Amino acid sequence: MDTLTSTASDAAADRVRNLMFNSLVKKNERLEYVGDLAREINTSEDGLTLTFNLHQNVKFHNGAEFTSADVKYTMDELFNSNGYKSKAFADTIDGQAVPHITSLETPDTYTVVIGVRSPALANQLLSNLVAIPIIARGSVAQQAEQPLGTGPFKFVNFDRAQNTVDMESFAEYWEGAPGITRLRVKTVPDASSLQAELQTGGVDIAPNPTNLPPDALVALRQLGSLKVEQFQGTNIQYIGLNTTSAPLDKKQVRQAIGYGIDKEKIIKELLSDQAQIAHSILPASSWAHSAGTEYRYDPERAKQLLSEAGYKYEPIKFKFSAGNAAVSQYAQAIQSSLIGVGLNIEIETLDANTLREHLAQGQFQLNTGQWIGGNQDPIFLKDLFTTGRIPGKAASCCNRSRYSNQQVDQLVEQAINETDRERAKDLYTSAWAIISDDLPLLPLWYPANMVISTNRVQNVKINPSGDWSFVKDITISN
Repeated sequence: MDTLTSTASDAAADRVRNLMFNSLVKKNERLEYVGDLAREINTSEDGLTLTFNLHQNVKFHNGAEFTSADVKYTMDELFNSNGYKSKAFADTIDGQAVPHITSLETPDTYTVVIGVRSPALANQLLSNLVAIPIIARGSVAQQAEQPLGTGPFKFVNFDRAQNTVDMESFAEYWEGAPGITRLRVKTVPDASSLQAELQTGGVDIAPNPTNLPPDALVALRQLGSLKVEQFQGTNIQYIGLNTTSAPLDKKQVRQAIGYGIDKEKIIKELLSDQAQIAHSILPASSWAHSAGTEYRYDPERAKQLLSEAGYKYEPIKFKFSAGNAAVSQYAQAIQSSLIGVGLNIEIETLDANTLREHLAQGQFQLNTGQWIGGNQDPIFLKDLFTTGRIPGKAASCCNRSRYSNQQVDQLVEQAINETDRERAKDLYTSAWAIISDDLPLLPLWYPANMVISTNRVQNVKINPSGDWSFVKDITISN
């Protein structure tokens, strides 16, 4: 039997679940929404009804057949749970939650029909469904301890003491059984331990090992005993700027920060070219991508903008999460670059939970982080940059910059409601032109997807979103 041992982090929990479950909808390599368990998706002429025709001969890991009743059961349990994923399917209007979905019917065994409140919500529904794993009828109580899905691997065991999850190939998987028979996913948070595990063969593959800095990956590649492969990525690393906190409430100061960071140098020297420069939160492969204002390193322009703003060397706090060597390294490079153009940047590192609280409460001036997945859909502009109904409050969890521009609000709303894609693209382009000039958020780069593996691991082809669907196609050579 071929057994593959892989690593994971807490952030990779969804990646692991994706090996055991399928959703109704997935994204293809062009970041378009297509069917997963749905073989076909049709939208009515008025945009208010989506019909999902399901694949037949799909089985759950217990042998039960997948049908439309399982989709309804999954959605019913999702809304009954009132968890954070269910909240994505509603808008808060005048303090009340107003559901996107008006009806969910199963006219036959392999058809699901979902009604939505407005045509604009049809695409948003598809986006939200990507994150919902379909479970078997009556299985919700067992899912925490004994996950049961339709995915390529079925659950065997979770060892809390060793932080390992064991899975085995699902021979009856509807898209064909995986190339490996057994898979063990283990959490190895310590960078030195991970390198040792890889070099001794204790771990066969480590997709996107966030605890290893770029120079460590270069060193491992040079060993010759390991493969370090690089693939294009679509997630976005960024600088967030609090537009309500002086002196960042002045656009010229924010723009000075944009021109004061030498992104190209950081990518080349600190990231070992393991990233691509970004000028938009949307990846270049997105149908709605546009560059807007490009902030390339221009220290003289940055100094001029600071002079125009009347900046008096007030301190600016730069907060980010402690414990990641690569983040700390590039954050210090950013600090040094900004000090070089005349900004007084002070670094403060916090634990992840405290940092999230500070960001939600607006207790920051600069921060750095990475958006994973959400930035692949232009709908994300609404979450990041539109104004809440209460003045001074964020529209959602994500408008941490407290950014407010009425014209942007209108353009994004029009784009979301526009059913003609070319017209929607024009509206998103206009919105991003304003946003990128106002600069509540500075795109830095798209990190590459890096995969370390032993030489016996073959056919590694991770897609731009960085999910683990490629694991089912891996083969092992002995």
